[in-house]
Amino acid sequence: MSTVGTEKTVREGSAEKRTAILVAARELFVHQGVDRVSMDAVAARAQVSKRTVYDYFGDKRKLFLAILAASSESLTVTTRRALDEHLPKDARITTVPQLEQALTAVAIELGTSVVRSADYAAAFALVAQERLRTPTTEDDLATEAVSEDLAKRIAHFADIGLLDTDDPRLAADHLSALTLLLAYERQPVPANADPEKVRQIMIDGVHAFIRAYATR
Repeated sequence: MSTVGTEKTVREGSAEKRTAILVAARELFVHQGVDRVSMDAVAARAQVSKRTVYDYFGDKRKLFLAILAASSESLTVTTRRALDEHLPKDARITTVPQLEQALTAVAIELGTSVVRSADYAAAFALVAQERLRTPTTEDDLATEAVSEDLAKRIAHFADIGLLDTDDPRLAADHLSALTLLLAYERQPVPANADPEKVRQIMIDGVHAFIRAYATR
């Protein structure tokens, strides 16, 4: 994610007010476009003063980046929780079937938490809007850390002979494409996402990954 300067100092303030402002801005930005939304409109939706919005976030550009940062942090926490629960670094996994079962559990939890989340969908929509408006933008959700976490786990299972890859990061990207990205493509509206269909996409995606990467 790109960063901006800190010419104006902003204050942390109330967590509740910050959240209200972020939620209000995200909803307005998604439905009306960032350029068309005024700070007055954000303040009115969040039920705070315009001065509070400026004091907390500085300007609309920083508010937009704060939305992406909040979603990035939430996505990181969600992903790491799923990995730590179902695929901890000290997991006693010694067979390919055990590995497939653990990866499937991770994928299903993420599918439930991420694909069906209106908050994440809104953040992804904002990124897509910004890329259409400014093709050269570097603004994005920060997913590098969680991708590296998954890659390290894949590298471990390659080291012990369960997976066959010399590029764990590419394998991690393939796993994400077969599961989360495919689920988003087939179930693009969180409110209408069928949990059973999402679950089946996760199961099938992990199975395809194992067929491609498991040692023969």
